[in-house]
Parts: sequence; C-alpha cells; structure tokens
Amino acid sequence: MKKIKMKLLAMVAFMLVPMVLFSGTLIINTDTSDPAPKAAFQQLIEDFEKEHPDVKVEWNIFDHEGYKTSIRNFLSAKGSAPDLVAWYAGNRMAPYVRAGLFEDVSDLWSQNNLGKTLKSSKATMTMDGKQWGVPYTYYQWGVYYRKDIFKRYGLSVPKTWNELLNVAKTLKSNGVTPFTIGTKYLWTTAGWFDYLNLRQNGYQFHIDLTSGGKIPYTDRRVKKVFSLWDQLVKPGYFIENHSAYSWQEALQFLVKGEAAMYLIGNFAVAPLKEAGLTDDQLGYFQFPIINPNVSIAEDGPMDTLHIAKNARNKEDAKKFLLFLARADVQTKINDILGQLPTNADSQVKNDPFLKQGFEVLSEADAVAQFYDRDAPAEMAQAGMKGFQEYMVKPNRKNSILRRLDRVRKRVYKN
Repeated sequence: MKKIKMKLLAMVAFMLVPMVLFSGTLIINTDTSDPAPKAAFQQLIEDFEKEHPDVKVEWNIFDHEGYKTSIRNFLSAKGSAPDLVAWYAGNRMAPYVRAGLFEDVSDLWSQNNLGKTLKSSKATMTMDGKQWGVPYTYYQWGVYYRKDIFKRYGLSVPKTWNELLNVAKTLKSNGVTPFTIGTKYLWTTAGWFDYLNLRQNGYQFHIDLTSGGKIPYTDRRVKKVFSLWDQLVKPGYFIENHSAYSWQEALQFLVKGEAAMYLIGNFAVAPLKEAGLTDDQLGYFQFPIINPNVSIAEDGPMDTLHIAKNARNKEDAKKFLLFLARADVQTKINDILGQLPTNADSQVKNDPFLKQGFEVLSEADAVAQFYDRDAPAEMAQAGMKGFQEYMVKPNRKNSILRRLDRVRKRVYKN
C-alpha cells in the first residue's frame, strides 16, 4: 500500500512539472534585430532571468519590416499570442489600443510611482486616461551647432525665438548660413514643424492636430507656425538646394563651417565626430522658447514594451515591465544602446550630448514622438511633402495648407 501511494505521488509530481514550466514561460516578440538593440535585449533578458529563476523567457526576434506586417496577426491570435511585444509610443500604439490588442497597465503605473520616474513619457503612453505599456529608451532632438563659429562672432546660445533670429541674422551678415538641412527624404522638415508647433501651440494642440486630426491645417494657429517659419525661410537662413541633399549629405556644411546649426536628432553626433569635429567645436542646445505660456515638450522618439491582451502569462509579463521600468535596468541597457533611459533616476554615459539630452527630456512636461510617428502614415507623408515644398516655395504655404487639410479630412474620417 505504501509503495502504491509513493508511485501515485511521483506520478502527480511528474504531471505538475510541465504545468509549472508552462506557467513560468514568458514569450516576448521584438524587432530588435540590429546589433546594439539585440545585445541590449539579450542583456535585459539574462538579468531578468537571474532575478526571476522561476521564469523562462522565450524570445522571438523579427526584422523591422517583417515585424510591422506581422504584429497585428500575432497580437490577434487567441491561444498563441506572445505575452509581451516591442513597439512604439504615441500614435503608433493607438491602433492596437483601439483594437483592444494591448493590455491596460495603469495599475503598474499608479502602484509603482511610474508617473514620477517616467514623468516625461506618461503623456505619450496614455490614451483614454490609461497607460498601455512601458517605455525604456529614447533620444533627444535639438540644435547642434559650431561652438567655435559662435565664439568667433561673439554669439551666445539663444534661449528665446528673438535671440535665435538675432543669431541667424548675425551669421548671415558674416557669410555663414545659419542652418543646414537635407530635405531630400522629407522627414527632416518635420522636425522644424514639430518644434515650431510645440513651442508656439503646445503639446496637446500638437497631438490633437497630428494624432487626432481634430484641428484643420488652415486653422489660424497652424498658420502662425508657418509665419514663424517664414522668419527663417524667407531671409535665406537655410542652405541653398537643400532638397538635393539627404540628412547625412547636409552634415558637410556644418563640418566645413559653411553653416553653423542643424536641427536634428542625436544620431547625427557620431558621423559629425567621424568627419572630424571635436567636442570643442560641436555643441548642443535645446530648441528656444517661442511662447512662454505653453509648457515645454520635446521630440523624443521612444521604444516601448506592451502586454498583449491575449497573453497567457500576464503575471510574469507585468514583472518584466516593472523590471524594465527600473532606473538601474534602463541605465544598463541604454549604455549598450548608446541612447537615453526614460527613467529620470537612471544614469547616462559620460558623454556631453547624452547628458544634456537626458536632462532636457527628463525635465520635459511631455515628449512627442516625431511627426511621422504621431500622425497616421498617409497624413505624415502628405504633411512632410508639403513642408518640403513650403521650404522651397514659401509663397505657396496657403495652398499647401488647404491641400493638407483635404488630406486630413479624408484620413481621419473614420
């Protein structure tokens, strides 16, 4: 009888083993196929498994394009959906929130003080008053400039719009083009539209325009943005023939000293240094204040992780998100990525540009995701095409805005 009982207990134990293993398996799908993101995620998963030895992570990596076309399919799959998926903040996550494919994780935010530690990213992670994921990395935009040229003409870093105009006027009068830009592939123009709109009209207006389609492009407040832009375009403060250059090709004007400033993302620093610019020559400043009555928002394209609504292991998925939100974890993975942690208590590399960018983004009241992420694809393409056309032919701005509004009415109809 005793032997029979022991055999039964052994059988029960054997039957429970696969159940325990199954409940502790966490499936994560990402598009982190490039070397740095892949290495960062590998480290992230290894560290998580060390702290949670009862959880086994199954990690599926996709290439970027394949991921874009597959994500809706595997999120929709019942019974075989991953537990966590990598994606992006703002309007890029909106379709999956509206379709009921992302899990509401507001409880993680409210119970773990994430609204404070991830303050600058909360707005862009929020829809319908709820939070839908956790951000872990972003990078700053701003004005990269030649410190030695500024010094030569006695110029200080501009803090306000009028100060920026005065700097541009001085540079132009001394034979230096104030701004370089390459608009061959359109998206660089969106950086200018974003900052002029964010600084003049504020974050919520910008999101209502881009993500919500609630505001006509013919609205007087949008026209004001272009009136500000006129003050740079019409006096010739941008390099000539900029539509013939990619963003990389436009770097040469900064390197040669033929232009003094470039509104661009931090990804431009490496090629600028590779081209020979030193820290004594290259500087960075936050886009100046235009309307002092609006709170400060920045462009900071952000990578995020979300729990699938159809996930089978939501308990461990929440553990992973809380792990990912920690300051020490974000410090470590962003050191590998060469980008910025979204947790304001994290540390950054001993790099002057990353340190400045971290301070700028951490102190921002909100972070936009860049025009082509905040707006639907069709609107973004039409908008950036219109921005480039305006920069080449500024007198067409009213007809361009009317055309963009026709696109807006069609795109946001549903």
